[in-house]
Amino acid sequence: MLRALHLTNTLSRKKEPFRSIEEGLVKIFTCGPSVYRRAHIGNYRTFLYEDILHRYLEYLGYRVKRVMNFTDVEDKAIKEARNLDITVRELTTPVEERFLKELSMLRIKIPEIARSSTSVEQAARLIRVLMDKGYAYRHDGDIFFDPLEFDGFGKLFGLDMSRWPKKKRRFRKDTYPGQRWNLGDFILWHADKGKDDSPSWDTEIGKGRPSWNIQDPAMVTKHLGYRIDIACGGVDNLYRHHDYTIAVVEAVSGQPFASYWLHGEHVLVDGSKMSKSKGNILYPEDLLERGFTGGDIRFSLIYTHYRKKLNLSDSYLEKAAGKLAAFKEAAKRLTGLVTEPGSAGEPEEELVSGIETDFRERMNDDLDVQGAFESVCAALSRLLSLNTDGRLGLVTSSLLREHLQRINGVLQILD
Repeated sequence: MLRALHLTNTLSRKKEPFRSIEEGLVKIFTCGPSVYRRAHIGNYRTFLYEDILHRYLEYLGYRVKRVMNFTDVEDKAIKEARNLDITVRELTTPVEERFLKELSMLRIKIPEIARSSTSVEQAARLIRVLMDKGYAYRHDGDIFFDPLEFDGFGKLFGLDMSRWPKKKRRFRKDTYPGQRWNLGDFILWHADKGKDDSPSWDTEIGKGRPSWNIQDPAMVTKHLGYRIDIACGGVDNLYRHHDYTIAVVEAVSGQPFASYWLHGEHVLVDGSKMSKSKGNILYPEDLLERGFTGGDIRFSLIYTHYRKKLNLSDSYLEKAAGKLAAFKEAAKRLTGLVTEPGSAGEPEEELVSGIETDFRERMNDDLDVQGAFESVCAALSRLLSLNTDGRLGLVTSSLLREHLQRINGVLQILD
C-alpha cells in the first residue's frame, strides 16, 4: 500500500502524515528575500525545495495557495539606500527584477508576492491588538513585544525560557547578526522621530514604520489568514524570526498558526559556509559562467535532501550535471524509439506502469527527491537493457511519455 505524504515537522520534531486544514486546499507561506541585496545560491536552494513542495502537492491533486514575501523596508535597506543616496524603492526594484528572472531561469513557480511596504496597515492593526491584549507596549515612542507575556514562546526552536532574564531588556534593530537569541523584548514598530529620511506611514498607532518582526505576520495574515497549513524557510530562521512570527500571530488570534513547519539546511561551498568575509558567496550567474545550465543548477540544488547540508563543490556540480545529462539522454532514447503496433513485453509493461508508483513512494517520504529520481533512473536503465531491438510498443511508449511528463511537472529537469 502506497504511503501518504509525510513531512518532517520542525514543531513536533517528527515525520508526520500531511493533512490539510481544508480538504483539497493547502495554504503555504514561504519566507522570501530581503530585497536590498541579491539572492545567492543558498537562498535559491531554499526557494527550490519550496517549489518542489508546491509542485508535488499540485501533483497529488491539491489546490495550492502560496505566498512569498518581499522584505522591502527594513533597517539594512534604509541604510544601504542612504549610503547610495537613492530611495529605498530605487534600491529594491532592480533587485526584485533580477530575482524574478532568476526564479524563471531555475524554473521556480512564481507564487503570489507580498511586500512589507504594502502591508503596513495590517501591521498596525496587529500591533493595536497586541497592545490591547497586553503583549506589546510603547517605550520612547517605539513599540515592543514582551515574550514573557506569551505562553510557549520559543517552542519552535525549543528555547529554554528559564534562561530568560527578569530584568527588562529591549532590542531595537530589525535584525541582528549570527545565530543567537536576543534575550529580551523585540521591536514591532519604529516611531517616526523626525531624525532621518526613513520611510514612514501615518497609521492608527501613529506615524512610523513596521519592524521586520511584524512584517511577516502582517503579510501572511493579510493574504492567507491567521491559520495556514505549512510555513517554510531556511534553518537560520529558527533563530528568533519564526518564533517571533508564531508569537505575534498566535497572540492575536488565540489559535495555532501553522500546522507544519519545514526548514531547509545550509549550502556549503567546498566545505565552508558562505560568507562575505570568506569571499565564497555564489550566485546563479557564477555557475552559468562556469558552463552549467539553469537545469544543471536546479538539479544540483534539489538532488540532495533539503534537510541535509549541501556541499557545493566542483566535483559535486560536475557529477550532478553528468547524472542529469544521462537521465535526459535515457528519457530521449526511450520516448524516441521507433514503435510498433501493440504492446511491449510483460517486463517492460510492469516497469513503465510502476514508474510513478515508485516516484510517489519516495516523494511521500518527506520529499525525497534523490530517492524518487533514482527510482525513475533505474526503471529507464532497465527498459533500455530490455530493448535491445530498439523498439517499444505504441501503448508502452505512450504511457512512458505520460509518466515522465507528470514527473517532470514536479522536478522540472527535462527540456
